[in-house]
Amino acid sequence: MSHTYDILIVGGGPIGLACGLEAKKAGLSYLIVEKGCLVNSLFHYPLHMTFFSTADRLEIGGYPFPAIHPKPNRMEALEYYRRVADVGQLQIKLFEEVESIVPEGEGFYHITTNKETYLARHVVLATGFYDIPNMLGIKGEELPKVKHYYYDPHFYYKQKLVVVGGNNSAADVALETWRRGAEVSMVIREPELGSIKYWVKPDLQHRIDEGAIKAYFQSSLAEVREQEVDIQTPEGLVIIPNDYVMAMTGYRPNFAFLEKAGVQLSQDMKRYPTYNPETMETNMPRLYLAGVVCGGMDTHVWFIENSREHAVKIVRHIGQQR
Repeated sequence: MSHTYDILIVGGGPIGLACGLEAKKAGLSYLIVEKGCLVNSLFHYPLHMTFFSTADRLEIGGYPFPAIHPKPNRMEALEYYRRVADVGQLQIKLFEEVESIVPEGEGFYHITTNKETYLARHVVLATGFYDIPNMLGIKGEELPKVKHYYYDPHFYYKQKLVVVGGNNSAADVALETWRRGAEVSMVIREPELGSIKYWVKPDLQHRIDEGAIKAYFQSSLAEVREQEVDIQTPEGLVIIPNDYVMAMTGYRPNFAFLEKAGVQLSQDMKRYPTYNPETMETNMPRLYLAGVVCGGMDTHVWFIENSREHAVKIVRHIGQQR
């Protein structure tokens, strides 16, 4: 049996929750459908992660974020968004994955999940980008020792670890695992460290300068084997012993899901989705984008702090249509 809503929101991250709060404020019937746990991407962030943003920039729906530190950590963020969902009495279905979104009749979308079917006049895709890693495309990447997600540095104690990347995530992994006793090497495509939190970058640079962490700049990982890896450097191929590879190469939105829903994507490598930045409506009538999914492969453009306003734009546009 299908249930009908004014808005169905796909994704229970911070921006999906913000959309639900705005819909509720406007008196619209809505449902948030999330394929994992609440704020699923944040839950899978590294255990000790600290946000670059201050607490006030992570707030949604006007609910204050009472963090202990100026820059909250993962645990504080999980606590905050749980409380927002509870206090805001948001209508959420968790561990329910949307499988298809198809126009039906005059002014409706038919949404099928792995558990239910729904009808909605409007659909918001707030699906983020953290579920699909950018692959290295090299021999041996399929080995269990190659990981694209990092959680706890303790696991790598006394292990020979190669970290691929030179930006924020790679810096955190390299420093945290090194401090817990790992032997860390970094493989960095650029000639120097990239975009890294200002309080972290000098620390990492010092560790590289003193030789505590070995960094191969202007280099790439060429092959992974059970007990060693090949690194292509400007001086030639280097082979080093290795237990684990942490490929911090970034992530991408689920482009196949967007295209299946009818959203047009640019044909270049950026894969920008088509939408009106004033209303967030895509080329599909009454189907909207919200959050980092708007950036295509430029996943560094949108964050919680600058995309929470998408919820306001979307609900305002729906109100104007009504």
